[in-house]
Amino acid sequence: MYKIDTKVLLLKIFAPAVVFSLSYLVLGLFCSIPHILLFCILGTFLLVPAELAMILKASKSEYGEYSLRSAFAGQEKPPICKTLAVAFLFFLISGLLSVLIAPVENQLFAGLRSNILNRLPAGFDWTNYEYLKAFSRPVRMITCVYYAAFNVLVAPITEELFFRGYLTSHYEKQTPFTPIIITVLFSLYHLWLPFNNLFRIFAFAPAAYMAYKKKNIYVSIFFHCMCNLFSTLNFMLVVLG
Repeated sequence: MYKIDTKVLLLKIFAPAVVFSLSYLVLGLFCSIPHILLFCILGTFLLVPAELAMILKASKSEYGEYSLRSAFAGQEKPPICKTLAVAFLFFLISGLLSVLIAPVENQLFAGLRSNILNRLPAGFDWTNYEYLKAFSRPVRMITCVYYAAFNVLVAPITEELFFRGYLTSHYEKQTPFTPIIITVLFSLYHLWLPFNNLFRIFAFAPAAYMAYKKKNIYVSIFFHCMCNLFSTLNFMLVVLG
């Protein structure tokens, strides 16, 4: 198994994120569809393919064929029920953290966030539900369906394969802190959501560490999908309610 040094690691993480974020920012200035729909479309055709391509290329180099094997290097296959139970436990912990940490972080960055969003079109604020409700119901339904598919399945599964699978197992500095380092970088890579890093790190670190310790990436995959499912259902209830 080849190893990824720190410089290459940062390049693999942030180069696609920067291209994706700049594309979203520029196109969002002229957007005539809900911005969150634009975000998901760009994610589908820019960010996700870039991350999968790196896994496929690594697998070709290591195993002689294009596959996702590099994301599952060293992973085990524990019982599915036990994995789901552990993932759900971490989901409950993240819910508690959302009450304890998220409000404090939101309050801390409220002024800066408002100053930035006030200089951008209303659609960049995904919590501006009045903006979303101004679109016709068919447009809102399409947005919700696409958002659900992307945010609950496509994005979290790809990110877990990329971060908790491929990058974590191939990073040259393999220590007990490796999954925490990758989790911090995973949070910072969300350039489009820059004001929730503290909550993201604390929420994802326990599942990431468990996935690393037990060689069970499925824990972090299920956990990530559960978190995104919860936020997506809340979004859909408000937008379609």
